[in-house]
Amino acid sequence: MGNPEASCTPPPIAGAQAGLPHTNLSSAPPNNCSAPSHIYQDSIALPWKVLLAVLLALITLATTLSNAFVIATVYRTRKLHTPANYLIASLAVTDLLVSILVMPISTMYTVTGRWTLGQALCDFWLSSDITCCTASIMHLCVIALDRYWAITDAVGYSARRTPRRAAGMIALVWVFSICISLPPFFWRQAKAEEEVLDCLVNTDHVLYTVYSTVGAFYLPTLLLIALYGRIYVEARSRILKQSPNRTGKRLTRAQLITDSPGSTSSVTSTNSRAPEVPCDSGSPVYVNQVKVRVSDALLEKKKLMAARERKATKTLGVILGAFIVCWLPFFIISLVMPICKDACWFHMAIFDFFNWLGYLNSLINPIIYTMSNEDFKQAFHKLIHFKCTT
Repeated sequence: MGNPEASCTPPPIAGAQAGLPHTNLSSAPPNNCSAPSHIYQDSIALPWKVLLAVLLALITLATTLSNAFVIATVYRTRKLHTPANYLIASLAVTDLLVSILVMPISTMYTVTGRWTLGQALCDFWLSSDITCCTASIMHLCVIALDRYWAITDAVGYSARRTPRRAAGMIALVWVFSICISLPPFFWRQAKAEEEVLDCLVNTDHVLYTVYSTVGAFYLPTLLLIALYGRIYVEARSRILKQSPNRTGKRLTRAQLITDSPGSTSSVTSTNSRAPEVPCDSGSPVYVNQVKVRVSDALLEKKKLMAARERKATKTLGVILGAFIVCWLPFFIISLVMPICKDACWFHMAIFDFFNWLGYLNSLINPIIYTMSNEDFKQAFHKLIHFKCTT
């Protein structure tokens, strides 16, 4: 690689995350080619670089393992073979690709601030970064859309909620993600013979910056807010319907039990008990008498369903909140900086931090979507127990 300090192009940030064209900014004067570009990593002591490398490597490893566990759990557990869980497994596959194809190279690039891997690997890394991260975001949208249809049209959608439909939604996600990542390569090829000093997407095309950021983040975010808002309203209405109207209201059930196998049952409103007649086996038998029991089974079932709805609404809030916290700072900068150019300035370390904050969403996704699901948690425990015993 040529000496980056001799180039007019400042060092890039650590990745082209989810369609963001890297911003050509540095602490050097932007229009002075004779001034060397500053790589902030050069001022960091070696122990701190090692610590940073270890931290990013641990995040990458945790992302790989957590998503691999989700995929293995769905694959090995027949109970989880449903269209909804197929979407979650596909999200895990996408986040796994982020942890394998994108994050290790980004770790090296973030720690050193220099690109030494050549043009071919640069193009592959950028395309993988943009495509996989966009696909991860779009998977959140199709999962929300699936849940929205399942709640608002439970009867009709249950018949259309098939594995083939889930596969079609996944295919559309990848087609859209590829459409976001392709345009930079139409103007990148003209510079293929130039010496590679950094790995970034050209930010001179402002229209592409708007197209990629709006398509990869802002529109999906608006869709998620709208869908989860409707889901939340529907869940709240169900909670109110399932809550008992009167505190302490009890349901009574009367059962006629005789010593004959052909006995019948009837319902009565009396709360008195008939005398018990002992039998030879030691258990009481009501002979031609009515036994009335006060049952709270239906009431408890309603309370349990309401508790599940409350948990589901909280989970929706966590999902949406984590998504926005991880991605919003990055995409604000990615949209504003290429437009305002020299009028705006941020330290490159801030770009790298926001870049990895977006990567962190690929680690958070499997934790939220699986730990909030009892079936997944039980399957996780079985899978871990199976691994430990083999």
